[in-house]
Amino acid sequence: MFTTKPQAGENITRLGGGPGDAKTPFTERPATYASKSPGPSASKMVPSIIGEDLTIRGNITSKGEVQVDGDIEGDIRCGSLLLGDRSRVTGGVAAEDVIVRGHLVGSIRGLRVTLQAQCHVEGDIVNQSLAIEQGAHFEGKSRCSDNPLAEIEAPGANRSANVESHSASSPSVLSPAAAE
Repeated sequence: MFTTKPQAGENITRLGGGPGDAKTPFTERPATYASKSPGPSASKMVPSIIGEDLTIRGNITSKGEVQVDGDIEGDIRCGSLLLGDRSRVTGGVAAEDVIVRGHLVGSIRGLRVTLQAQCHVEGDIVNQSLAIEQGAHFEGKSRCSDNPLAEIEAPGANRSANVESHSASSPSVLSPAAAE
């Protein structure tokens, strides 16, 4: 099948179309994979990997995929998050896709959240869809939401408004000159 040479006068079928056409099915991506935004999409970006020997104290922000195999003390916000078997995270997590295999103490906000069999999660989960495998340890509350990622900024804004209105009406906050 592949070892025979074409006979003289026999037509050769090319995958890319005509002889001058440089596009082939192997060099051209289907339209379904095309990026919706002009920038690089999350699926085309190389994941950021935090190795087992790395400890980070502080927040992590990424537009793409983050894979954690080390220790993090801080919040993580990214497009897609994979917490590996040996990961230890203390802080909040927010991503479209969250897969937990390791240890997490903190809240999770995600469109699709998966707690795999060997994971240990202590904290609340706000999600659009949640899958918990048999053997996973989950201690906390879960709540469904149509858009869990949009609710991240709202609680902080409400809390500061409540503090301001509470402090303005509290007589103990008045200055000594105003109290007289």
